[in-house]
Amino acid sequence: MRSDVEYVRPASLEETVGFLSVHGPETKPLAGGTDLLIDIRSGKCNARYIMDVTRIPELRGIVVTEEGLSVGAGATISEIARSEEVKRYAPVLWKSCLTFGSPQVRNTATIGGNIANASPSADTVPPLIVHEAVAVLAGPEGERRIPVEQSAAGPNRSNVGPRELIVRFILKPAEGGFSEFLKIGRRKALAIARVSMAVLAERDAGGAISFIRFCLGSCTPVACRIREVEDFLLGKIPEETVVAEGGRLAARKMIEISGRRPTTVYKEQAVKGLFMRLLYPMVKND
Repeated sequence: MRSDVEYVRPASLEETVGFLSVHGPETKPLAGGTDLLIDIRSGKCNARYIMDVTRIPELRGIVVTEEGLSVGAGATISEIARSEEVKRYAPVLWKSCLTFGSPQVRNTATIGGNIANASPSADTVPPLIVHEAVAVLAGPEGERRIPVEQSAAGPNRSNVGPRELIVRFILKPAEGGFSEFLKIGRRKALAIARVSMAVLAERDAGGAISFIRFCLGSCTPVACRIREVEDFLLGKIPEETVVAEGGRLAARKMIEISGRRPTTVYKEQAVKGLFMRLLYPMVKND
């Protein structure tokens, strides 16, 4: 951490954008600080300015609008987990927030920070992707929108520009149907996910899958929808043999995307097993 760092605290979005338009490349936004403070202590943060964005009203709030479910980038994980709107319209995101870190972390970490950090293991990214969320950014050129699926350029490399700030996320509502988020780590709690998955699905009157979005996280450089798995399952009744084949396909795509590494022996089996757990309630209720 450089010794001449300055702390700034804008009171409005307009003031924030104005500051970033001049000092963006030298600035690190501070919201919850759960990632930034670690970087500061480890010496990885070389910012000239630390910009506290917690006072900006446009970054707060969770509301249903004509565009969909709007979640402010400054909303904490605990606020999202307590939101009845999120529970009803974005059940996968709601479920991911229930197991996010510790209660202390959930009380301070923000969804905007979780996305901006571009970590492959970020818990909220797969749920946002299956809800086809769009990130709304504010910058010197005005508003810009990008799908959350395209928000990361690679591990810990964000496509959010240095002069931009995430203001909110707009999610496609999903009521009813089947929804789930699961992850596995080296221990049961307070662990960084090694494999995570999110799914939204619906079935027709005959029991076949009529709609599905599936996203894989943590075990690929960036979280991504595995459309080959979606295409395979679409129109099929989720019997055990069908789901098992879907898990094998998900594992093959993971290896294709990430390449073979020393951890692949573990992760290949982990993806297959977690996929079975993810969709087992659909098999069980068939």
